[in-house]
Amino acid sequence: MEFEFEGRTEKEAIDNAAKELGLEKDDFDVEILETQKSGLFKKGLVRIRVHTGNTHSSSSNNFSGADEAETGYRMGGSKAIFGEPVPQNEFEEKMAEFTSGIIERMGYPGKVSVVFREKHKIGLKIDSEHSSILIGKKGKNLDALQLLLNIYAGRLGREDMRVILDTENYRIRREESLVRLAYNVAEKVRESRDSVLLEPMNPFDRWLIHTTLNDINDVETKSEGDGLYKQVRVFYRGLK
Repeated sequence: MEFEFEGRTEKEAIDNAAKELGLEKDDFDVEILETQKSGLFKKGLVRIRVHTGNTHSSSSNNFSGADEAETGYRMGGSKAIFGEPVPQNEFEEKMAEFTSGIIERMGYPGKVSVVFREKHKIGLKIDSEHSSILIGKKGKNLDALQLLLNIYAGRLGREDMRVILDTENYRIRREESLVRLAYNVAEKVRESRDSVLLEPMNPFDRWLIHTTLNDINDVETKSEGDGLYKQVRVFYRGLK
């Protein structure tokens, strides 16, 4: 399920969401929709959308792509457990076999291993000579495969588990690229006193842009559009 909350800061908005929903902060994912900096005559505002685990119900055929795509390769600090790459239980074995089966039927076989484990999250990595094809343009093929894995996890009765799929460290490289993009665009906006509309991005990529620029006082961001792949507009304060 999805809910929207506001606060003067990102932390306050998340705290409001946790209190209102009666959940721990680790029990939901956050998509930042808009950030407004505080000023002399204006209070700061952060608007977020919260995605709870209920969106993974295996009894539904309408899975939310936003929940799957928004989860990048950030591990959530010390909670992630790195170690044995070989599947350690039946669920991990089935997920690895399912992933291997999909890419083999696609004609791009590879080896699947586990890269990290958390209470409600697991990371899988594909080692393949066809990695560039599996990633696809802007990671869309990888996102699609990840969505299929999360649907399959739900059908295995693990609606509580989030599966992150990567290959060739694409998700980390993508994060670094987006952070650089955010700062470059912010500089252009500050010089031109205008706004820039970025290409359509999945929720996690948009979250990176929002949070990267959140501390730049004279620049604000806002998501525009409908559907999974919205666009982020970066604008100079006072233009909106």
